[in-house]
Amino acid sequence: MRFTDKVVLITGSGAGIGRASAQIFAREGARVVVNSQSAASGTETLELLKAAGHQALFVQGDVSCNEDARRMVEETVRAFGRLDILVNNAGIVLPGRVDTISEEDWERTFAVNVKGTYLVSRQAIAAMRQTGGGVIVHVSSVAAEKGIADRAAYSASKGALLALTRAMARDYLAENIRVNCVCPGTTSTPSLEKRLQAFADPEKARAEFTARQPMGRLGRDVEIAAAILFAASDEAAFMNGENISINGGMTI
Repeated sequence: MRFTDKVVLITGSGAGIGRASAQIFAREGARVVVNSQSAASGTETLELLKAAGHQALFVQGDVSCNEDARRMVEETVRAFGRLDILVNNAGIVLPGRVDTISEEDWERTFAVNVKGTYLVSRQAIAAMRQTGGGVIVHVSSVAAEKGIADRAAYSASKGALLALTRAMARDYLAENIRVNCVCPGTTSTPSLEKRLQAFADPEKARAEFTARQPMGRLGRDVEIAAAILFAASDEAAFMNGENISINGGMTI
């Protein structure tokens, strides 16, 4: 298995892409550290992994809180002795254009999507230095590459992750820490379902979201997880500071 003896921390892995990533890394031999703000969802992912015979740990925490970010990495190293891979998957999607989104929602979006990535990465880099290197994968979005209506803060925050990927790849190249990015298109997840249900006509909204992809369907969480897995793998050892865009043809 490709990740035997590797330790991976996946933020926001209580559901959706994060949970699918935790499962695929575990199947490939990794010891997985699950993170979620929600005790219920994080515990559910942990139980799924353990029921399948995998070594795993759950650390509850908010990536936008420095103390929580520090604790995630410390508990990972305490439990498994090292940290080889960080997947910065935690994120939120709040609607609004520049003239309609509240300052509070703008700041919360950047606190989770950008500051959270910075805080957890900072702790992870310190741990990776102790063992000679590692891999960081940021989960951005097609919104970083293509204009999405009514998603100003979200698009800006995900664009920041794409730029951060390249900056970090340059900064830590000499320390054997690779940094890559994955930009998913609209993907069928519990988070998306919750947002769809908030529309006056959820089925109409679902059809509109689906129509954004030229392939005529939503992405699957396992498809995005497979791209994340590749970006973190030894097979991708020559890829650094790059982006994998997996979006059903949205950028064609």
